[in-house]
Amino acid sequence: MNNTMVKDEVNIENLIYEVRGKQVMLDSDLAMLYHTETKRINEAVNRNKAKFPERFCFRITESEYNF
Repeated sequence: MNNTMVKDEVNIENLIYEVRGKQVMLDSDLAMLYHTETKRINEAVNRNKAKFPERFCFRITESEYNF
């Protein structure tokens, strides 16, 4: 029997968006899933650019965000 309680159940499918024809997740949503701050996600990306090529990680424009 599994006695683990999930405090906040999150449906990950609701956190996936389509931008530029690609399925993406926002850094803030990833931070929430990993129980960390958004700035820590961005620091990890900036420190490990070789692990995060543009096909996996890119910045969206303000108009894309507001859509």
